Amino acid sequence: MPGPDRTTARFLDIHVVQSVPFANLNRDDNNSVKTVCYGGTERTRVSSQSWKRAVREYFQDSFGEQALRTRRIGARVTRLLQEERGWLAELAQRAGQHVAAGSSIKFETKDSPVITTNAMVYVPETAVAELADLAEEHRTDLENAKDIKKTSDKSVLPKDAIDAILRSRNGVINLFGRMLAEVDDAGVDGAVQVAHALTTHGTDVELDYFSAVDDVTSAWGDATGSAHMGHAEFSAGVFYRYATVDLADLERNLGGDHDAARELAAGFAEAFILSLPRAKKTATAPHTIPDLVHIAVRSDRPLSYAAAFEQPVPSQENGGYAPASRAALARYATAANKLLGNRGTVTAAWASLEDKDLDGLGARVDSFPQLIDTAVDAAFTTAPAEAGV
Repeated sequence: MPGPDRTTARFLDIHVVQSVPFANLNRDDNNSVKTVCYGGTERTRVSSQSWKRAVREYFQDSFGEQALRTRRIGARVTRLLQEERGWLAELAQRAGQHVAAGSSIKFETKDSPVITTNAMVYVPETAVAELADLAEEHRTDLENAKDIKKTSDKSVLPKDAIDAILRSRNGVINLFGRMLAEVDDAGVDGAVQVAHALTTHGTDVELDYFSAVDDVTSAWGDATGSAHMGHAEFSAGVFYRYATVDLADLERNLGGDHDAARELAAGFAEAFILSLPRAKKTATAPHTIPDLVHIAVRSDRPLSYAAAFEQPVPSQENGGYAPASRAALARYATAANKLLGNRGTVTAAWASLEDKDLDGLGARVDSFPQLIDTAVDAAFTTAPAEAGV
């Protein structure tokens, strides 16, 4: 397939500075705000897994390509056969069992009649219909088969056919990758790398006490106090977020489809910029947009600017960390590219709420869509030699 020699671009680096108010976007196992100590200062953190899921969901909704990650693929097939194709519940249940038990992935029967695979499958949503079609083809065999009740029971469905469907992929999987070692050649190296988001400054975790009033008790006036009391943790701050797309890996996953790679890279950029994890959204509604987005197309290697915030930024005299965070990003970009001899940058641009010019971030554009178009045009345009900034 045509490789990165066709263009100087190799990586699409996306840098985001975003102010998030009182929220808990990503909780740990104790429902606490996730943190990290960086530069000797405690920061609020949002894990890459959390934000990557938000990006994937945004991308799927906008791009129209759904992917399904589950250990209950058989149950999903059962529901389709019963609700959409009119199969009787008992036969649809058996078909789902034989789908789950019929691949190269080991399975469990402890939730019988629902059979679960030991590993999560990650397939296009269309794979469910394909597995249902396979069950339709072997309906007579399923009618004469027994239910799967123990791990030694064998499926009447062809393993090779099920595995072939589990190997299928779409744009989402080509971007984010897939780990499925149990099925030969099903793994996909992700073209996207996402960093943990962290605040550019130190943060304090705050406890929010709450109580719930029983409406009936309150209306009757026969008791005082609340029906439930508790507390939750929250924080607020300005986050630095970073992701990069390996354009050569993306084209490789797509079998050299240049146009599809361009479309997926643009879709990912939009999803990364505008997505937000949904934890505690009904209690906090922290639906801000980024203060600044900087996209650089690079020919050599990815370049994160997280080190710009190893020394926490100070608040302004009148309060606020966002202006100082934007300025710190620009200063670091200037210094880092100077240290690299201005090598590797094919193009760079930025869009922001900032009213001042930020040297070191390339050309300023008016909007996020224009920023994405500018970067993607540069990344996927044949160029005979590297262009400096």
